[in-house]
Parts: sequence; structure tokens; C-alpha cells
Amino acid sequence: MRLTIAERIIGEHAGKQVKANDIVVVSVDLTYFQDGTGPLGVRQLEKLNMVRVKDPKRAVVFLDHAGPCPNKELANDHTLLRSFAARTGCRLAEVGEGICHQLAAERYVRPGDIVIGADSHTCTGGALAAFATGMGSTDVAIAMATGKTWLRVPESYRVTVRGRFQKGVYAKDLILSYIGMIGADGAAYKSVEFTGETIANMKMHERLTLCNMAIECGAKAGLIASDAETKNYLVAMGRGGEFREMSADADAVYERTFEMDAAALEPTVACPHAVDNTKPVREVAGLAIHQAYLGTCTNARIEDFEVAVGILKGKQVARGVRLLVNPASKGVMMEALKRGYVAALIEAGAVISPPGCGPCVGVHQGVLADNEVCISTMNRNFHGRMGNPNAFIYLASPATVVASAIRGKITDPREVL
Repeated sequence: MRLTIAERIIGEHAGKQVKANDIVVVSVDLTYFQDGTGPLGVRQLEKLNMVRVKDPKRAVVFLDHAGPCPNKELANDHTLLRSFAARTGCRLAEVGEGICHQLAAERYVRPGDIVIGADSHTCTGGALAAFATGMGSTDVAIAMATGKTWLRVPESYRVTVRGRFQKGVYAKDLILSYIGMIGADGAAYKSVEFTGETIANMKMHERLTLCNMAIECGAKAGLIASDAETKNYLVAMGRGGEFREMSADADAVYERTFEMDAAALEPTVACPHAVDNTKPVREVAGLAIHQAYLGTCTNARIEDFEVAVGILKGKQVARGVRLLVNPASKGVMMEALKRGYVAALIEAGAVISPPGCGPCVGVHQGVLADNEVCISTMNRNFHGRMGNPNAFIYLASPATVVASAIRGKITDPREVL
């Protein structure tokens, strides 16, 4: 049938074969709010007299962006969302349970699903071969209430990656390199499928990083076919029975194709104030930093902590530098405690905050001062992203972030590994 993954999933949910640029109404498998966008959605449903949820088991409210609450206004929003969950019977993930996209991957997203969330990084779920995409609060609210939404079927790009990463290079470097190559709007409203031997050999935490940042080149979705790794992940999450094969046809038609050599990549940063302003770390090495941040839905999984602790062993965070750490979920935090990673991070000088979004959106737990420089594992470095438009944010892998925290300046992780 020559279908891409996006066309296959959307067609199944529309009840007919579809092609790029078709406009269709589809059933939705999972909808979710977070506390930054959810209050608007709830208030819109109240105005429409539609305070209901089509499938309470597959609709979730996450309290992750501002928890524990830093002010009374956000505390009142949390009360509104808790009340909505109680009224409708939908799932509620309380403060401290973790970031919506991480918890969605752990608990809810299934291969072949259509997932919509009121957050742009909902595309993270594409790592599990789901068509997962962010929408506005009202769109998600209506989908929660009716179980349906409308879509224009996106054109698809294929990104084929071959070869092995050299030492000190990770999935974050790959996605930053791709975004730098194609531009911040280079894949606007496209479905970007990652394929090739490098992707096939990736563990789920790396795939989640790739798909999380698909939106940073404008993509509607980032997708990876389901395979043995997908099944292993679902089994580990206690959801092995939810596995199904989901892939593109061998002769699927793509609007554009890209070839990337993993072995040619090197540690990469996105410089202020755009994600596509990418450079090799070596070109900005030596720039003094004030804060380093290991966290967010992009890179705060147990494997990221493992990399960080490996680099920090026997070392200390540089004087004058704050290393802030937020686990992506309660499960990650518990595993990090069990393995001794939390103790190792604290002993090295890191500050650990509860599972959640932390300073990423600039609400609390790490707002920057004027002219401060932060190197971060997050996905955006726009003006004001961490609470101050007069600060400077560099995006990088966990290895680069922690290496820089030790040296007190942006550092190629290969120098300390």
C-alpha cells in the first residue's frame, strides 16, 4: 500500500486509507493535559457545558510543570485540575509523579495509538510507534470529551541513520545535529520517521530523546517503528501485552529523505537563542557557565543519570556552578536511589529536586539571573525559557552538561570520559 507509519496509523483511526494532505476525523486513544495548559482546557469545557471525558481510563491530567506550586495562582490551578479529574473520573498524576511525556511512555502510550496532549512535546510518544502530537488546550479538551479530533495527514520525511556513535556522542547530539541541518521550521507539519541501523540499535531512552525534539524542527510527529526494543520496554513497564508491530511499508512514499552517518557526529550544542543554532562543542568550549541542568522530558531517565554519575565519579562540581537535577519520573527517582546515583550526585555537589519539569519553563527551581549562562539537557533555549530573557541557555547531552559542571565552563565530554 506504500504507507508511511503516520499514514498507516491515521488511516486505521479514520477507518479508511489516507494519504498526505487528506483532512480526516479520527478516533483518539489517549488525551492529556498538564498544569500549564490544562486549566484553559477545563475552563473551555465549562463554557461549553461539556465537562465530561469519553474514556476516563485514557484521559490524564498531569501536575508536573509547577509542582510543588511556587505561588497561589498556580496552586489554584492545581485545585481546578484535581476537581476536574474528580468530576470526570479521568486519571490524575499528582505532584511528584513525574513529567507528563515520561509518564505517558511508561504507563499509557501503545504502538499504533493516536495520542494528543496539550503540550508540544507530546511527540515524545512517537518513540513507541504512536502518532503522538501536541495541540492547543481547546482541541485536546474537545477530544477528551468526544474521543475524536481532526487532522490533516502530514507529509513524511525519512531520516536514515547508519553507523555507530563515537565515544562521548549520544542521541541528543544526533537530534541537535539534524535540527541544525534542517532548521527550526525545516519539517513544519511533517511526520519525521527515524530509521536505519543506528536507530534499530538504540535503546528506548535514546529513541524518546529523538522523538521528543521532533517538534524543534517544526514536525507534527516524530516516529520510530516498533520492534523488539519496543516490546522489551513495554514488558519492563508491565505492559507487554500492548505490543504490536507498526512500521512503514518498504515502498512507502516520503516527501524528503535524509542520510546521516552516526560515526561522523561529535558532541554538539545549540547556542542561544535558537535550537537550530548548533555548533560542535569544541567551537564554544571554554565559555564560563553559572548553572548546569540535568533534567526535563528530553534527558532525565535512569540511563542519563548513569552517564552523569560515571563522569562525576571522584570529582566535584566546580565552585560557583549550580548543578540542578530533576528526575523525569518517580520511577526514575526510585531506581536512581536504589542504584546509589542520588547519593553520588549529591556528594558531587548537585541539588536534587522532585520529579517534574523543574526550571525548564522558568516557573521555579532554577530561574537564571541576568547575564547568567546555563548549559542544559532540555529541548529549548529561547529568550526567557528559564525565566529570564537576559540569560543564555546552551542545549547539550547529559555528558556535555555534567562535564561542563565539573570544569565550570563548556567542555567536550570526551575530555573527561
